[in-house]
Amino acid sequence: MAERRRGDGVVEAKPDGGSGPPDGAKMPSTIAHLPQQVREELTRRLRRTRRAFGEDDVQVVEAPLLKRAVGASALGNCMEWFDFGVYSYLAATIGKVFFPGASPAAQVISSFATFAAAFVVRPLGGLVFGPLGDRVGRQKVLATTMIMMALGTFSIGLIPSYATIGIAAPILLLLARMVQGFSTGGEYGGATTFVAEYSPDRRRGFLSSWLDFGTFVGYALGSALVTVLNLALTDAQMLHWGWRLPFLIAGPLGVIGLYMRLKLEESPAFQQQLDEHEKGLAQESAGSEFKTIVREHWRPLLVCMGLVLLYNVTNYMVTGYLPTYQTETLDRSSGFADVLVLIGMVWIVLLITFLGRLSDHVGRRPLYATGAAAMIVLAVPAFLLLKADGVWAPVAGVLLLSTLLACFAAPSAATLPALFPTAVRYAAMAIGFNFAVAAFGGTTPLVAEALVSITGDELMPAYYLMVAGAVGLVTVKFLPESAQVPLHGSQPMVGSRQEQRELITTSKDLYSFSKDRSGAV
Repeated sequence: MAERRRGDGVVEAKPDGGSGPPDGAKMPSTIAHLPQQVREELTRRLRRTRRAFGEDDVQVVEAPLLKRAVGASALGNCMEWFDFGVYSYLAATIGKVFFPGASPAAQVISSFATFAAAFVVRPLGGLVFGPLGDRVGRQKVLATTMIMMALGTFSIGLIPSYATIGIAAPILLLLARMVQGFSTGGEYGGATTFVAEYSPDRRRGFLSSWLDFGTFVGYALGSALVTVLNLALTDAQMLHWGWRLPFLIAGPLGVIGLYMRLKLEESPAFQQQLDEHEKGLAQESAGSEFKTIVREHWRPLLVCMGLVLLYNVTNYMVTGYLPTYQTETLDRSSGFADVLVLIGMVWIVLLITFLGRLSDHVGRRPLYATGAAAMIVLAVPAFLLLKADGVWAPVAGVLLLSTLLACFAAPSAATLPALFPTAVRYAAMAIGFNFAVAAFGGTTPLVAEALVSITGDELMPAYYLMVAGAVGLVTVKFLPESAQVPLHGSQPMVGSRQEQRELITTSKDLYSFSKDRSGAV
């Protein structure tokens, strides 16, 4: 349909050879300014209800509740990634503490294998916590995952070394990591679902990006703490007791996070689903939600997994592997490697909410597509810069990779929950996200290190990123645009009474316009 704007604020819609309004149909400016995907979704809902929206049809989210929801969810991600930052930066040290008899390369690989083991149980955690979150509520499950994450991380700092208790030491480390992985299986999917369901439609990209803002703040804090300890302590002190300190800090952080999450109210979308069909689906899913998701939502599930692969291969390459790549492969000092990656994390923190806001205006698909295409083209140049001598070339390389990572991180928390209806959103997110992360994300440091060791090619990590970029580019072709669109199975969400009135007026104009086009809605 072609559109022609008149001077009185009315848009005339002209036929373009396809199905459209009759020649001269007038489109009010309140409708014309809407993005196409929003207009189509609102029209679909009006056709179903056969009336314009009233006050009961549009959910207003109060600002204090919204801030608490975003803050508490982001803190959980912050704590989770504080642990990942610490573990990634201490991988070589942990290898020496728990695998002292192995060669240096085998120590690093063993340490990353223990790191990856947590991701093996993530899908199991998703299968348990996801359906539970759809039945008993998001808030209760998120409080539970916070407790488990804190206990798992804190316990690592208490495990005796291999020299003290022998083979029991790496076994206990593995068990602690599996507790972390199991709890994390319900964390990210639940947190993204919770924040997305609290966010006004127009600002979901911006507000949800604070979740991954917490992710990278946590990683930066963890890596900064390890960097300070490496500078302040001798190698012997780090091996003996210094490496334990960052893990022990997780206890107090967990208490703070639990307090904040217990103060939260359940998300509006969970409290009141859109219609009886969605409620019936929720009741049906209580017994066989996994089968329901795979059978009825397999297409968005595959899209979810493709986007998660793109995001998390890049994520774990930068956050999990680069510190070790710098020290073990390129023989640089741990201080230089730590500061280099920390610079990248700070850059992402500065970019991510800006890109989240940008996705609300230009759409999620353009941001993903641009980042994926750039990954294919720029992965090898970025690693060539990382390998170069001096300071500024490696800094430019890590900033380049960090910018690409920010393009995937910023829209993810808003995009992935929008793929699924409210009744199965938590479970579908937990399943799709965790299976993809377990298979491709958490194994990235292990695979990258193994590929470099086997082939001797220091650019293998770049080739791995190029493959992830290609998968992401294909996935984006099947991704529906969700910017500013109400979530499936949820009422339209706004941030103020003024926005509520504006949307009600828009719905009236859209309802009338649709009737003029077809004679009935």
